[in-house]
Amino acid sequence: MKTQSPKVGMSTGEAARYLGRGVKTLQGWDREDILKPKGRTPTGRRVYTREQLDAFMGLRREIPVPTRSLAYCRVSSKAQKPDLKNQRRVLEEFCAARGLVNVEWFEEIGSGLNFERKKFTTIIESIERREVRTLVVAHKDRLARFGFSWFDAMCKRHGCDLLVLNNESLSPEKEIVQDLMTIVHCFSRRLHELRNYRKKLKEALNLNRADGK
Repeated sequence: MKTQSPKVGMSTGEAARYLGRGVKTLQGWDREDILKPKGRTPTGRRVYTREQLDAFMGLRREIPVPTRSLAYCRVSSKAQKPDLKNQRRVLEEFCAARGLVNVEWFEEIGSGLNFERKKFTTIIESIERREVRTLVVAHKDRLARFGFSWFDAMCKRHGCDLLVLNNESLSPEKEIVQDLMTIVHCFSRRLHELRNYRKKLKEALNLNRADGK
C-alpha cells in the first residue's frame, strides 16, 4: 500500500493565521527580508516551520501595525485659502462615504515643489514609522508636484494605502503656472551659471596657453 509522507512546515496562509497576520503581510515581510520562509515547495510556494515562527515572535520586536488615518490638503499661497477650505470639504465627504473615522487633518500652504514642508515631512516620517494605515489627498499634485509614483510605492512598502480623488477642480490652474515659472527660473539660473563656468574655463585655458609660450 502506498503511503504518503507527513506534511512538513506550514503554508503562507497557515503561517499568517498562526501569527495573527494577513497573507499579504507575510509576503511583504519576505520581500523586505523581515521574515523569510524556511524554504519553498517544488512549485515555488513558501514554507514556514512552527519553530521558526515561534522564534520570530519571541526574539523579534513586534512589527507595528499601522492604525492612523490622515488627510492632507495643500495650496501654494495664502490667496488660495478658499480653495483650501473647499479641498477639505470635498475630502470630508469622501472620508465619510468611505467610512473612515478619526481622521487626522493636515492643512498646509506651500509649493508642491518644496519637499521640506513641515506638515508634509511629518506625514512622511509617520508613514516610515509604519503608523499610518490610510492617507487621503484630493489630487496627486496636492502631495507633491512631481514624483507621485515614488511616494505611492513608499506608502505601500510601509503598509499605508494612499487614496487619491484626482479631482481636477481641486488642482488650481494658477498653481501649475506658478510652479512652471519656478522651474523655468531655476533652469535659467543654472544655464546662466553654466555659461559663466564655461567662460571662466575658457579664460583659464587661454591663460595657460599664453604662459606656455
